[in-house]
Amino acid sequence: MSCFSFLKTMMFIFNGIIFLGGAAVLGIGIWVKVDGGSFLKILGSAAPQLMQLVNVGYLCIAVGCFLILMGFLGCCGAVKESRCMLMLFFIIILIIFIAEIAGAVVVLAFSSLSNIFIEYIGNVAVKFLRDDYGSSDKNKNELTTVWNATMKEFKCCGFNGFQDFNNSLYYQNNQEYPPVCCSDTRPCNADNIKTKGCLKAFESFLSENGKIVGGVALGICGLELAAMIVALVLFCQIGDK
Repeated sequence: MSCFSFLKTMMFIFNGIIFLGGAAVLGIGIWVKVDGGSFLKILGSAAPQLMQLVNVGYLCIAVGCFLILMGFLGCCGAVKESRCMLMLFFIIILIIFIAEIAGAVVVLAFSSLSNIFIEYIGNVAVKFLRDDYGSSDKNKNELTTVWNATMKEFKCCGFNGFQDFNNSLYYQNNQEYPPVCCSDTRPCNADNIKTKGCLKAFESFLSENGKIVGGVALGICGLELAAMIVALVLFCQIGDK
């Protein structure tokens, strides 16, 4: 097998896996939006950790569509030897790669800018927690589910602390803080909350698992770099034919 054929095969296999994964995520997203009841019935007992997908169906659909697009461009670009598809695949991966590098540089080298960014994110998060958390609106309900999953996973409450829910729409309607802030203790009030804000919890998580997070990030960047190199090599070799 020639080097060109080997690269084509690897490109096809790698992006085929991405395509199938995206199709699965898209299928789950559509399923839970069209018939969430059957999803709960079939997977509820077997995989309770997937229950959060019922409330983030649109996110699954968006992620699935993106993965399908990337897998399609990579597979068809390699099999059909389409320089246009390979270049589009390369450009999209390059944009993602540059964004990741730029984010890492900002976090590591410009603490003042990263503090401004964290402050901005905090303001947006606190505004949502006060005005929209627990809303019956479907779009806002999905963000509420994401927040509940985050607070449950990191054992935290609010962005800066449970005080973010003071005078919030949720507190006014329920006269208590979200149950996820107090585990099984009800009613959930300030005396029962022992958890810290999610910002502090996330910082603690990074300090304890920094090497793992860094290793995963480097691994993802390595895969992206390899995909770009293979796409560029195939693009050039197809052009030389």
